[in-house]
Amino acid sequence: MESFSLILAIVVVTALAFDFTNGFHDTANAMATTISTGALKPKIAVTMSAALNLVGAFLSVEVANTISKGLVDENGIRPEVIFAALVGAILWNLVTWLVGLPSSSSHALMGGLVGATVASAGFGAVHGDVLVTKILLPAVAAPVVAGLAAMLATRLSYGIGGNADDNATRKGYRAGQIASAGLVSLAHGTNDAQKTMGIITLALIAGGSVAPGSNPPTWVILSAGLAIALGTYIGGWRIIRTMGKGLTDLQPRQGFAAQTSAATAILASSHLGFSLSTTHVVSGSVMGAGLGRKGGTVRWSTATRMMVAWVLTLPAAAAVGALAESVTDLGDWGTAAVAVFLVAASAAIWKLSRRQVVDSANVNDTDGTEPSGVVTAAMAAVTPPPAGPVADALTATIPSPAAPAADPAATV
Repeated sequence: MESFSLILAIVVVTALAFDFTNGFHDTANAMATTISTGALKPKIAVTMSAALNLVGAFLSVEVANTISKGLVDENGIRPEVIFAALVGAILWNLVTWLVGLPSSSSHALMGGLVGATVASAGFGAVHGDVLVTKILLPAVAAPVVAGLAAMLATRLSYGIGGNADDNATRKGYRAGQIASAGLVSLAHGTNDAQKTMGIITLALIAGGSVAPGSNPPTWVILSAGLAIALGTYIGGWRIIRTMGKGLTDLQPRQGFAAQTSAATAILASSHLGFSLSTTHVVSGSVMGAGLGRKGGTVRWSTATRMMVAWVLTLPAAAAVGALAESVTDLGDWGTAAVAVFLVAASAAIWKLSRRQVVDSANVNDTDGTEPSGVVTAAMAAVTPPPAGPVADALTATIPSPAAPAADPAATV
């Protein structure tokens, strides 16, 4: 019983560590556009987001119940299985953070849980209908719906206020952007913090500490909310740069449209109990807002890399979770080996990240980001220089033809 209590404590600590990585991995979802447009300073933005993530954690438990009661069979699931699932989710979060890709923490967690459960109890222990209807289908539909909504909202805002002075409307849209960013942060806490609550509750059920079918205890809600808030405050600056500057260039009214559309989709999904990826929703809304402005562009190669990461998230986390479960199944020494590997791999990833630091001071720097595209660059190359001082300066750099040599006869 003492050994079992120890593994249960390890699972709870590991779950909170995942929640922490979820916080800094997904800070970009709420604050990337607000930071990139200058509506809020970076540190103020992440502080505001952290506080609202904590508040959002207390608003609902529907998503937590989807994980703790619906995705896998509670009977026969050991705490070691949940530990292995968290290992897969944490490592995927850290790898994608290192390369600055906004992948889904939610799908990493779901993939790790499915892979570890299959390795432990077989495919029959996974409820396929819940996996399809509440995880896979929303993963496909959410970015499309949010993107279309953001595109229409952007076009509507430019259509209604097209004749208005841009400087006069900028302050209003920035204020709206701050409010909508706060709403996204609140929605993120309502959806993502609950996933860790559900995992911890599932572990408590597996360990016999709470009855099957129970809602998350209050201490679980509080600790999960604090962990994700702390991670959010740390700030996932690499992913914020990709989401705010690498995907498209947004003006304040586009940022407002993107965040409002994303918040609406996330809150609706939380109410329905869908384990939605806030990353998918916000990425879709940012792309939609980018396309909604006349002349706006999306850097599709960056978007393609993101989508590849989305597709790989579930199977990659599932594979690591299954492998970790196979090792923990060997006994206490196997569990210890997996724990040591997790700590060592996390430390190695952090050390690699120090080679090129991205923080609040340089998050909006555009050096090294992807250009607008080959066609845009080619058009710029053939555009004639404008008349005026610039043209005069260019002319001044072209040497004048050499004067003909004087005729020696003329000097006689």
